[in-house]
Amino acid sequence: MKRLSFVVLAVVLTAGVVFAAGAKQNSAKTLTVGASPTPHAVLLNLVKDDYAALGYELRVVEFTDYITPNTALISGDLDANYFQTVPYLESSDDWKAKLSFLWGVHIEPFGLYSNKYRSVTEIPDGATIAIPNDPANGGRALLLFQANGLLKVNPAAGLRPTDLDITDNPHNFKFRALEAAQLPRSLSDVDAACINGNYAIEAGINPARDALIIEGNDSPYVNGLVVRKGDEADPRVAALKQVLQSKKVKDYITGNKEFAGGVVATY
Repeated sequence: MKRLSFVVLAVVLTAGVVFAAGAKQNSAKTLTVGASPTPHAVLLNLVKDDYAALGYELRVVEFTDYITPNTALISGDLDANYFQTVPYLESSDDWKAKLSFLWGVHIEPFGLYSNKYRSVTEIPDGATIAIPNDPANGGRALLLFQANGLLKVNPAAGLRPTDLDITDNPHNFKFRALEAAQLPRSLSDVDAACINGNYAIEAGINPARDALIIEGNDSPYVNGLVVRKGDEADPRVAALKQVLQSKKVKDYITGNKEFAGGVVATY
């Protein structure tokens, strides 16, 4: 199977405006942050006024894919981004060399979903399972299957195993790698799909109710803020941490019915 070919779907809603201006031209009191629409941009917009009360302006740029926010940050069009986990950041040597993960905010438990079966035990041998095509989330899918006793992978692969690292596949599952944002739309074409929490929520999928299997709250895949190396001590970033890791945000996450267990605060 040919896997892990990154596909950039497209950028976002307001990217043209921000990129035209360029984060490099922002004032020292403005922070431009790239984010996935849900829940990341939702949470950032929630704290805009609190951030302003500290003397700063927060600009939020939404992205529909997982690649462009990092390339835009490296190029200087963003000051930070908020959408990814450490394993995802470290899946690229270039990102790992140029970017720093500072602190986490939440986990989006990764789940397995199906339009055809109501429980994982109903999924037949030889079933086709769609998984993300990037190494971090594709590996995350295989580890979810392993954690539920459905297959085994070589422990030497760490947090990024591929199908080549599967050492025992008693149900002969076949894994189809797709761009993560496409996975909710793939549910009618496959037997089941492993879907990131943000894309599940955006598609109207309720993780607490609909997942056949789902990660626990001890997942190592914490979503947090990333900046360019050298910008770790930026006071704008310190101010954002103060308002984003707040009781207000935690209460919002806990009480939001749309998130429905698909977003869990980690601080």
